[in-house]
Amino acid sequence: MSAMPPETQRESGDQESPAYGRVARPGVDTTHGAILYLEDITVSFDGFRALNKLSLSIDVGELRCIIGPNGAGKTTMMDVITGKTRPDLGTAFFGQTIDLTRFTEAEIAHAGIGRKFQKPTVFEHHTVFENLELAMKTDKRVWPSLRARLDSAQLDRIAATLELIHLAAQSTRPAGLLSHGQKQWLEIGMLLMQEPQLLLLDEPVAGMTDEETERTAELCNKLAGQHSLVVVEHDMDFVNRIARKVTVLHEGSVLAEGNMETVQNDQRVVEVYLGR
Repeated sequence: MSAMPPETQRESGDQESPAYGRVARPGVDTTHGAILYLEDITVSFDGFRALNKLSLSIDVGELRCIIGPNGAGKTTMMDVITGKTRPDLGTAFFGQTIDLTRFTEAEIAHAGIGRKFQKPTVFEHHTVFENLELAMKTDKRVWPSLRARLDSAQLDRIAATLELIHLAAQSTRPAGLLSHGQKQWLEIGMLLMQEPQLLLLDEPVAGMTDEETERTAELCNKLAGQHSLVVVEHDMDFVNRIARKVTVLHEGSVLAEGNMETVQNDQRVVEVYLGR
């Protein structure tokens, strides 16, 4: 991958927040087309290289599928992007100006990167509607929160999100009573309420029924273009339904990349992953 020299990651005038300290500027410069740029990312744990000079670029509005065997580095890659893990070497930028290696997890989330883990995390004793309301990107300090009332625009956003995630009919139901697949959709909806520009979805259809998997594919296809998506998944039928471009990781670096047909016909991919 050719180097893309990012601009200075902080500029004078960055805001201060009592909740986070430094926060990323709300605008993400994507004038060069890439919303995420990783180059030569290396991460080692006790001598084991989880990522080995990993380079990856995601365009604005792109839906990218990441596949690979267990231990290929998929989770570590997402940990680096979200600030959970600091790389030993390499460059990681969100847009042109936000150096992900120097921001905290909270700052990165505030900048516009949302991550959904494999196991859904929702407020089970609250209704579906209340979960989306709690996740909404608003001032979370105590006094503003106590005085907060939803305006018509916010109500419309929640209603639109409920329709998008197929949970409009479940809006008053406690989240704990939803099926596993419905909880996955609710968590995606909660991420959407935070207005992310980049969504990282970790095995979004794990444990779903066939019908739920089909609806999740429809949801991902609807989100592409409005958001940039990175989907890590083992279910090849699901990947086939949504894949525009696929990246195969192996031993911490990119083994192959291209459309699904190209990847499926790559003998190296067949040997290390698809042939298993």
